[in-house]
Amino acid sequence: MPAFAQTVRVTVNGTPITDVQISQRVKLFALEGNRGGTKGATEQLIDEAVQMSEAKRLGITVSNAQVDDAFLQIARNLKLSEDKLRQMLQQGGINMDTLKDRLRAAIAWNAVTEMAIMPQVQISDLELDQKAAGQLKDYQSFDYILKEVIFVGQGAAKRTGDANRYRSRFAGCDSAVDVSLNFTDAAVLDVGRRNATQLPEAIAKELAGLNVGGITKPRVVENGVSMLAICEKTQAEDLTFIKSDLRAEQGNEALTDQVATYLADLRKSAKIIYN
Repeated sequence: MPAFAQTVRVTVNGTPITDVQISQRVKLFALEGNRGGTKGATEQLIDEAVQMSEAKRLGITVSNAQVDDAFLQIARNLKLSEDKLRQMLQQGGINMDTLKDRLRAAIAWNAVTEMAIMPQVQISDLELDQKAAGQLKDYQSFDYILKEVIFVGQGAAKRTGDANRYRSRFAGCDSAVDVSLNFTDAAVLDVGRRNATQLPEAIAKELAGLNVGGITKPRVVENGVSMLAICEKTQAEDLTFIKSDLRAEQGNEALTDQVATYLADLRKSAKIIYN
C-alpha cells in the first residue's frame, strides 16, 4: 500500500473523514493544549462535516479570502506574523489545510447561526421585567434632574475647601449660578435627567439620601472638584438599563443553548457511518 494512502474512518452525509485528517487534528489539539485526543478530534470533525452540510443546504458558501482573513486574525491574536504561525504549524507536523478546514467550518456555522438559529431565540419581556425588578436596589429607584457644580483647577485641597464653602451656602438649583459667582473658576453645568441606574453606585447611594435642593460632597475629578445638586427627584422604577444587560446576558445563554440543540438535532438526522 502506498505511504500516502488514506483510510476513511467515518462518512458523514457522504463526506469522508480519513485517518490522516483525524491524526492531523490530534496534532493541532496538541499544539493548542487540547487533550481531546483521537476521540475528541473525530467528534470535532464529524460536527464540522454536519455543519458544512447544513451550510450547503442553506446556500451558504465560504470564500478562500474569508478563511485567509480568519487565519490572519488568529496570527494577530497570538501576536505572531502569518509566516511565524505557518512555521509553528509545520514544526508540529500540521498541514495548513487542517487549521483552514476548521476555520472554514467555523465561518460557515456562524453564518448558519445568524440565518437559521438567531431568529428562533425568544426572550420574554415579562421575565426580564421580573428579573430586573428583583435586581433593582432601593437607591436605584429614583429619577433626578441634576446640575454639576465644578471647581476647575489643580490643588485638590484648596478646591475642595472652596467647594465645601459653596456647599454651605447652597440653597437650591435656582441660586446655583448666583452663588458660584462668588468663587474663582467655578462653573454650573446642566446634567439633565438621569436615572439612578445611570450613575456610579457611590453617587447613586449619596443622592438617594438627599432631598431636592441637596448637594453631594465634593469629589476630586480629572479637571478639579465636582458636586452634584438635585433639582428634581422622583420615585421611579426605570428598568431600562438593568434590562439591557439582562437581555444581552440571557440572549447569549439562549443562543448558546439553541445552537447546541440545533447541532444535536442535525447530528441525529445525519447519515453517519463508522468504518
